[in-house]
Amino acid sequence: MNTLGRCLRLSTFGESHGVLIGGVLEGVPAGLKIDLDALQAEVNRRKSTNAYTTPRKEEDMVEVVSGVFEGVSTGAPIGLLIYNRNVKSKDYSNVKEAFRPGHADFTALAKYGVRDYRGGGRTSARESVARVAGGAIAKMLLKELGIEVFSGVFSVGGIEAQNIDFSHAKTSPIFSLDKDIEPTQQEAILKAKAEGDSVGGVVLVQASGAHLLGLGEPLYDKLDARLGGVFMGLNGVKGVFIGEPSVASLRGSAYNDPLSPTGFQSNHAGGVLGGIGSGADLVIWVHFKPTASIAKAQDTINTNNKPLKLELKGRHDPCIAIRGSVVCESLLALVVADFALLNMPTKLSSVRAFYRQR
Repeated sequence: MNTLGRCLRLSTFGESHGVLIGGVLEGVPAGLKIDLDALQAEVNRRKSTNAYTTPRKEEDMVEVVSGVFEGVSTGAPIGLLIYNRNVKSKDYSNVKEAFRPGHADFTALAKYGVRDYRGGGRTSARESVARVAGGAIAKMLLKELGIEVFSGVFSVGGIEAQNIDFSHAKTSPIFSLDKDIEPTQQEAILKAKAEGDSVGGVVLVQASGAHLLGLGEPLYDKLDARLGGVFMGLNGVKGVFIGEPSVASLRGSAYNDPLSPTGFQSNHAGGVLGGIGSGADLVIWVHFKPTASIAKAQDTINTNNKPLKLELKGRHDPCIAIRGSVVCESLLALVVADFALLNMPTKLSSVRAFYRQR
């Protein structure tokens, strides 16, 4: 499947070393102001070329080719194109007949009988640039509803933030949530990189706003179920927690969120009860594995089932959680915006109000 969402639907296409990465965003209500500078700024955040990310430097200029006229959405599908300008496919010539450990090479070939070995083709995280472009427009829609989304890197290689500061994450080169812990996290990334290795990380992504209340479509499209599925569908993600990460070790008396006339007294549930948004902040912890592409020699086999030692070339992130944090923010925006549109006809009063205005 290459499509995300029900009312707000993002379909993506393209490969890591193909001509381009693209997306088609359907379901955007007509009349939404589309800020192209803000859209490009979101994609640039993901690009984030520095010592802590891949040396591959793509322009990542977004072309909006349909669905926008004179600065506003028309209600038609919005076409988004991002051309690949800096491909070096020859870096992957040594994996044409070999399976890279930790990658989808082995499983993709088993499923399709053919694979694009250049950077992983469709299974590459390069595709996520289209998710960020689509998420940027979803953010514009959420802004109209007073809903914000934000993210940051909580931990790198097990080095955890002691304080959560989303404003600092916006200015940090690794999107770290803690300015005091950040230097140690940076050191861990650079050390792994120098050793030809990689590190994993945990991203914290949140949404806030009164209109989160009531979002979700039980029983088979619960808000938390969709969030889990969408984040697990992102390259390199191996685990997702919603709300309190230590939930399984707590008693009900410690986990339950007491209610008062002014709202919830805690938010262990992470903003979801019974698959429906409680109105409290959505809190999601996304766990990224260490980058699979490393320079160290690794044992593997080739397509003839012969053992070999593989040393990878190419340009890779030493910690995919860094740029992954921007993608997670975009995915949360897309999911929340989709549920906001789905929620409109759930009450007869809302349907009547809409038709009375016409």
